[in-house]
Formats: sequence, C-alpha cells, structure tokens
Amino acid sequence: MNPHSQLIIDFYSAFQRRDAKAMNACYHPEVEFSDAVFIGLRHGGTTAMWSMLCERGKDLEVSFRDVQADEHTGRAHWDAHYTFSTTGRKVLNRIDAEFEFRDGKIVRHRDHFDFWTWSRQALGPAGLVLGWTPFLRNKVRGQARRSLDKYIQERGLPTP
Repeated sequence: MNPHSQLIIDFYSAFQRRDAKAMNACYHPEVEFSDAVFIGLRHGGTTAMWSMLCERGKDLEVSFRDVQADEHTGRAHWDAHYTFSTTGRKVLNRIDAEFEFRDGKIVRHRDHFDFWTWSRQALGPAGLVLGWTPFLRNKVRGQARRSLDKYIQERGLPTP
C-alpha cells in the first residue's frame, strides 16, 4: 500500500475515534484546509477545527471509503452523521476529500460537499429556501469562524 494511502486511512481512523491529536499528527506544519464553510485555514486553524469538531461532536459517526493516493495527491470519500448543535437536526454530510502531500504528511486538504444539501438538513426550512444563496453560505461561514475563534481563545491556542 502506498504510504500516503495509509496516511489517509490513519487520519480517518483517528477521526472515527475522535482522536484529534492523532488526526493533526497527519498534517504538515504548512497545511492548508478548505471546505464550503472553513476557507483557507492554516495549520493552527486546521488543527483547532478538528479538535473542536471531535470534542463537540457528541454523536458524531464517521465512515470512509475509496481511499486512493500516489506520491503527490490522494482522495477519499467520507460521511459524517451527527446532530447539528445549533438546530438539533440530524445531518448526513457526504464529503469528497482531496489531498496533497509533502514530506510524508498532508499539506493541502480540500473537502467538497453540496452546501445546499447540507443546509437543508442542518437548518431545515431556512436551508431549503436560502441554502443555495451566497447570503446564507456567508452567514454560516461567519458563525463557524466565530465559533472556531472562540474555541481557540478559550483554550489559549495560538492564533491561526
């Protein structure tokens, strides 16, 4: 097995256990993470985000499949089942991940998911009506970033 495939497996296996420390050990110090909500997080922001999600995801269940990697890039599909804390609504988020590697670690991580599908589940009627709009996407991004900043501040973590 390609060592980068094993790295992806290790990352998601740690996520299944909600072991943020093991997840974050898979990242290069210059990692950059982006998805539909968190854009352009650097190392400190990325590791804090996973730590926050592992800590707060009380009913989080993660599954993954289709792991593929070569010397430079990789990909996987993963699903997250959880209750969105803001609304108490159940969510099944289906995510396709892309990776780039440097020095045996993940240096770029991009998660792709359908924001409108996610927002319909997480936000209910508001997500159904407004989930496709930049207005709602920006509002969710702002709330998520404020939550991450508060998490970082409360734990005295380095500012990303």
